[in-house]
Amino acid sequence: MIFTIPNVLTPEELKEINSSLAQGEFIDGKLTAGWNAKLVKNNQQLKKKTPLGTQLTQQVKSALNRNKLFQTAIRPKSIHSLLFSRYDKGMSYGRHVDNAIMRNNGMWRTDISFTLFLNSPGEYQGGELTIEGADTERGYKLEAGSAIVYPSTSLHRVNEVTEGSRLVSVGWVQSLIRDSSDREILFDLETARRVIFAKDGKTPEFDLISKSVANLLRKWVDV
Repeated sequence: MIFTIPNVLTPEELKEINSSLAQGEFIDGKLTAGWNAKLVKNNQQLKKKTPLGTQLTQQVKSALNRNKLFQTAIRPKSIHSLLFSRYDKGMSYGRHVDNAIMRNNGMWRTDISFTLFLNSPGEYQGGELTIEGADTERGYKLEAGSAIVYPSTSLHRVNEVTEGSRLVSVGWVQSLIRDSSDREILFDLETARRVIFAKDGKTPEFDLISKSVANLLRKWVDV
């Protein structure tokens, strides 16, 4: 599934993060790219192993952990390898697929990728995150504080920024549910049972769907 999540960060959190990033040390983004992605990656990233990098990483993780849509649709086992990226005029990230395995305080699989937009789309031109499908592609440029979540298996790119600067946090998730189609089934069932409960309370139909959700989790969860 590809979906967007509005208001992951509050206005106060956005202001604090952007103020902190303005004081941060940025380095060449190629340092965190795979051997072939280095050929097409042209951006800057906040230096990670600093008190500021640790603080901002925890702030974004906390926001995602409290977001009900993110938790229900993704069922994260680990949110890992967060980066804070800046694209100034002329910068881009060409067509690539994310690494299947990343090492960050352990070894983690990349099931889902996300981009959390940190500044307004009116502050820069270009810079769309473009995700390819089987026979089409679509560009995304969201409001500050909003995120897009998409399968890490997707080919994608960041178009060249032609004016201004683009600020984002990107990261990856190893899900408790490895298969994307299984995650979608669980998300649909969870959505349906919540609608039933909100409308009619704890009905026999609600109980049956709850049973199915619980038993599918027992079958599919990778712990």
